[in-house]
Amino acid sequence: MTTTSQPTPFKKSHKFATMTALAAACSMMLTVPALAATTTPEATVTSSVPSAVDSTKRVVRRATPPTTAVNETANTAEAVDEATAPSYAAPQVDTPVNVAQVAKLRPLPIVTAYKPTSSAPMQTPAANTYQPAPTTNAGANTGSNISGVQLANIPTPQAQISNISFVPTVIIAQKRGSDTEKLDVSLLDDFIKEVSPNARHYPPNFPTRTQRHNAREKIKVLTDWIDPYARAPEASYDILLRAAKLNGMGRNLDLGTEYTVRGGQYIDRAIKNNPNSAEANFIFGMMLSEGGGFKEGQKYLDRAVALGYTEAEQSLAQSDLLSDRRSQALDRLRRLEKQVPDNAVIRQQIKLVEDGKYYIWDLSSSDAYAKPSM
Repeated sequence: MTTTSQPTPFKKSHKFATMTALAAACSMMLTVPALAATTTPEATVTSSVPSAVDSTKRVVRRATPPTTAVNETANTAEAVDEATAPSYAAPQVDTPVNVAQVAKLRPLPIVTAYKPTSSAPMQTPAANTYQPAPTTNAGANTGSNISGVQLANIPTPQAQISNISFVPTVIIAQKRGSDTEKLDVSLLDDFIKEVSPNARHYPPNFPTRTQRHNAREKIKVLTDWIDPYARAPEASYDILLRAAKLNGMGRNLDLGTEYTVRGGQYIDRAIKNNPNSAEANFIFGMMLSEGGGFKEGQKYLDRAVALGYTEAEQSLAQSDLLSDRRSQALDRLRRLEKQVPDNAVIRQQIKLVEDGKYYIWDLSSSDAYAKPSM
């Protein structure tokens, strides 16, 4: 008799437990990735798209129970603008979550900061500008003409002009035999006239060192101005004579040997242009004798005396005095005094010779009017 055996309760129970465990394992495998994607509200609501640095700091948090995640998600969604936040479906809280419901869950979107959507331009406040107050009295702004009225409590200014002098206009030919090119030497002649009593003879004599300095500086300026005209081959007699006077005074004021050389060259050319000039012969003879050339200068001085130049006699007396001919110098001066009785300088020179002096031009200095150079 064949007996068919039936499964024992132990075997049936083992098979059912195996199937149940397999189903639970599959459910957990599907549930964990979906729940791990659910983040906390702090990580969900951000002001901008996460940067690369933020992504390196992202931490995968442990999955939370479905009920807690849903409650926190609902609280976060209330803070999002209804107009910009997308809608999503939340699972039922009071029902158990199964695999199918978890699969339908979607991660929360990244919410950016709210920006105004209005296209109207922003209104900037108008800048405050100064607005002058209205004039209440139109006549108050009208000034008074003080040129025709006297202001109250202000004394009338007083002005006084004295010692008015005029510089005569002197225009000379620039080149010999030419009347087309002229040169205005008005200021030059005025300076020579004022400074000659103090710097024409050696040694020069000025009241103060300031006047001596001013004369030196002025001679430098005027000499630089006239020298280009005097160096010209066709320079006129008047140009050469004035250039020689300036350079001669520069020599007496110790401005340099070039003044001595130029002065001698200019006066020599002036005499060649006008041999009968008493002033040119006197200047050349004076420069030579006062520089030590008594014999060379005497012939020019004698010619100037013959032409009626009084000052040439005084230079001859100076030459006699420096050549140890004191008696002859004294006789010459006394004879000249009789010819020109109104000349006070000659009387002073006679007194100097009688007192044993050697320079008849070492007189009491006059107040030379030497303007400072500008």
